Amino acid sequence: MLARLLTPHEYGLIGYIMILVSVFNSIVDSGFSSALIRKKDAAAIDYSTSFIFNIAVSIVLVVAMFFLAVPFSRFFNEPQLVPLVRVMSIIVLINALALIQRTNLTKNVDFKTQTKASLISSVSSGAVGLAMAFGGLGVWSLVGQQLSRQLVNTVCLWIFNRWKPTWQFSWTSFRELFGFGWKLLVSGLIDTVWKEISQLVIGKCYSTATLGQYTRGKQFSDIFSTNMTSVVQRVSFPVLSSIQDERERMKEGYRKIIRTTMLASFVLLFGLAAVAESLVVVLIGPQWEEAAHYLQILCFSACLYPLHAINLNMLQVQGRSDLLLKLEIVKKIIGLAPLAAGIFIDIDWMLWGWVITGGVAYWLNSRYSGRLIGYSIWMQVRDILPSFGIATVMAVCVFALTLLKMSPIWMLLVQLSVGAVIVIILSEAVRLPEYIEIRNTVLNFFRRTNQQ
Repeated sequence: MLARLLTPHEYGLIGYIMILVSVFNSIVDSGFSSALIRKKDAAAIDYSTSFIFNIAVSIVLVVAMFFLAVPFSRFFNEPQLVPLVRVMSIIVLINALALIQRTNLTKNVDFKTQTKASLISSVSSGAVGLAMAFGGLGVWSLVGQQLSRQLVNTVCLWIFNRWKPTWQFSWTSFRELFGFGWKLLVSGLIDTVWKEISQLVIGKCYSTATLGQYTRGKQFSDIFSTNMTSVVQRVSFPVLSSIQDERERMKEGYRKIIRTTMLASFVLLFGLAAVAESLVVVLIGPQWEEAAHYLQILCFSACLYPLHAINLNMLQVQGRSDLLLKLEIVKKIIGLAPLAAGIFIDIDWMLWGWVITGGVAYWLNSRYSGRLIGYSIWMQVRDILPSFGIATVMAVCVFALTLLKMSPIWMLLVQLSVGAVIVIILSEAVRLPEYIEIRNTVLNFFRRTNQQ
């Protein structure tokens, strides 16, 4: 609804600001969350030390964003960015207030509480954004949506989770946590900057409207790739950290996670690429057709994102944050080629370049992580190949339907129906274990719901 009320240019302005917000959020965490989750005997003083550090760093960064607003707006030649950046900087502080609450819940494998907070904040912030957009506030409706979502989510976490800081700071605890976390900070910062630098290149070398089209396409792919990966990481990391000394159990755990996750990733993202044109037109209107084109390419690189993250998760569980940092540096050097193509040739060259370098990055990640637990890249490929084959057949058949002459809404409905039927028939025919497990989990959930 917001995409129909606003323009690509207004979404592009928010895309610029999220470059700074994403990078600064990464700095605020500094790897402390992962260090706390991995530490088996984390005490109250550890949580309090991390909380105080997060708040102190966030305040410094909010001040930095205030002064960076002017040069940042001049760089992109967008005067509107000055007040927008300064108001949006508050998100960094609000996020810092929620970090330890979220970490505490994750360590205790309490995702029900986090889901409740997320649902309340999403619905309420959506209402705020729509009300402001209908009121003619333009780009400020997106600012209001972002701020209210983060604020409501943080308030809910403090209400639902009873953890309270002791306001004690221990240098001993800080050194221990930072000793593990600083490498995660640097590697995470490199990764975050790299993800956002594409938006910087598009905004600087092309236009704000083009950036808006790109960010809308990326948001659709992120629904499945980034969000799915975030869920898998947050659930698997604390659970597998608890059995980090039992190699065989951990190997089987990761194998199960990879097979199940990649079935969902391949099916959803290949399917999304196949229905991109009709989906975008139906949901947000024909003015976003350029976003559909970017979305199709992004889906092919995004489908491997969960696999990257799970392999890097293996390194974190094993305490190899040093190797994680080295891998990030090597992968970003390799990724300079697509970035250069985006600057000097065309956006499409950059996006397809990422598809290729994504495959190289996966080989690097799995090569080292697999050695630690005896789960090599070839074992991983054999495990996910059936899911890849089923998703490919489905996507080709669904995309072929675009040759038919139908209205966008009917095209989308037919594509979704045919795609679902093909996946179910093929998975049932080969008795794909990961499909059977997902099917049984869903059926058991509905049975329990009906019994209640």
